[in-house]
Amino acid sequence: MVATAIHAGHDLRPSIKTRTALDDATRLREEDPFTDRLTAVGGSIVVVRCSRFEVDLNRPREASVYLTAEDAWGLDLWRAPVPEEAVARSRQLYDDFYAELGRRLDVLATRGPFVVLDLHSYNHRRAGAHAPPAPADANPEVNVGTGSVDRDRWSGLVDRFIGDLGRQEVAGHLIDVRENVRFQGGELSRWVNQRYDGRGCALAIEFKKQFMDEWTGTVDEHHLDGLRRALTTVVAEMIDELRCLASG
Repeated sequence: MVATAIHAGHDLRPSIKTRTALDDATRLREEDPFTDRLTAVGGSIVVVRCSRFEVDLNRPREASVYLTAEDAWGLDLWRAPVPEEAVARSRQLYDDFYAELGRRLDVLATRGPFVVLDLHSYNHRRAGAHAPPAPADANPEVNVGTGSVDRDRWSGLVDRFIGDLGRQEVAGHLIDVRENVRFQGGELSRWVNQRYDGRGCALAIEFKKQFMDEWTGTVDEHHLDGLRRALTTVVAEMIDELRCLASG
């Protein structure tokens, strides 16, 4: 069981930080702060400290560096065009990450089936800090992205994860967990599911930012801890499902 938080980082290397037109608060709002703390549920964890505004590891390589406003929610990103050498260095970081991830997951793949929980979060108050949140019917508390998952192979595990997590109570209510409503998964889950076809299953997990104030960046520690405990319970059940797959 591997848990990743590839958008949890906020760091920028100096050559990028001096060029960005974004303030820290705006960047933080589009990153996935605190998702690194949820990775504690994994037997192995992968946490990325550099910001997605340096390199986005969840997009295809050619789109991994945001160059225009259209690449990043209409934001005015740069004071001046990013030099090609800076883009090349960011893409080298991308290549290095996937090379290292591959080396580590190759080892797991020799031991039997494995799962990657690719943990993210998403905004639901884009209209403003004091505006109503986005409608709940189209914005589940937890969106499980399975767009690249082989459902024939992994349906039991996926359905068990969604069902078990939906039976967990956080902040006084059962978690609203749905599949592929807002997101179907990005590059990391696609890469894992393709490279380890039949051996590894990557689920892209998007938590609606109810565990924090997405405009101030303030976390609700009780809510976040509830999510971590809920995931811990569900992961234990998933490991049993993996044992069944390995023996079957």
